Amino acid sequence: MSSRLIGVGVGPGDPELVTVKGVNALRAAEAVVVPVMDGGEPGRAEATVLHYVPEEKVVRVVFALNERSDRARREAAWDAAGERVAGLLRAHGCVAFATIGDPNVYSTFTYLAQTIAALVPGTAVETVPGITAMQDLAARSGAVLTEGTEPLTLVPVTAGTAVLKEALNGPGTVVAYKFGRQAREVAEALRESGRLDDAVWGSALGLPEESIRPAADLDGAALPYLSTLIAPARRGGGRGGKL
Repeated sequence: MSSRLIGVGVGPGDPELVTVKGVNALRAAEAVVVPVMDGGEPGRAEATVLHYVPEEKVVRVVFALNERSDRARREAAWDAAGERVAGLLRAHGCVAFATIGDPNVYSTFTYLAQTIAALVPGTAVETVPGITAMQDLAARSGAVLTEGTEPLTLVPVTAGTAVLKEALNGPGTVVAYKFGRQAREVAEALRESGRLDDAVWGSALGLPEESIRPAADLDGAALPYLSTLIAPARRGGGRGGKL
């Protein structure tokens, strides 16, 4: 019988936002892997998972989640993590990997699945979608992501602010992920494009330290790395104006 690796999206942090299907997948798996950084501190995915499965079922695996400059070190960390998960698959058959947000949106699960395909050939890889930070921020702030024919552009600011500026000069809503360390540059890009007044940012959504503020309040101070920004499309013409 082939092994199964299931990437389960557990949302942005609020345990109530894990889907029923996600909870069922976590509980059905024989082991639930949660990614941690080198220091081993519990991450957001682990905190969410522990609301639904017993601690003894959770396996921490170190990933180079914050390594972007040293490719060799990052690759070595992925290989080591892959070997650890491969061992779990050989021992248990069905392993779930919990990832914040959605497993198909900027998730470490993508790299793990590629590694496992080489280490444990024949492994069935599945994903369970999760609620994303942009959806949660839109709900909590009242920002509308799209109307009518508007496009939606999702940009990781780790790709550079030039990519963000290009998106902001377009016609639709722009969502920026991972912009906390470049908050000053992001605020300036919003001002230059005339998109500052309607934009909103948030961090630690659904957690005690949650912060949701107008982007106009950005003062250049560094924000949490996983901060999310929504700059709504320019809208006019009343109800249904973009149909």
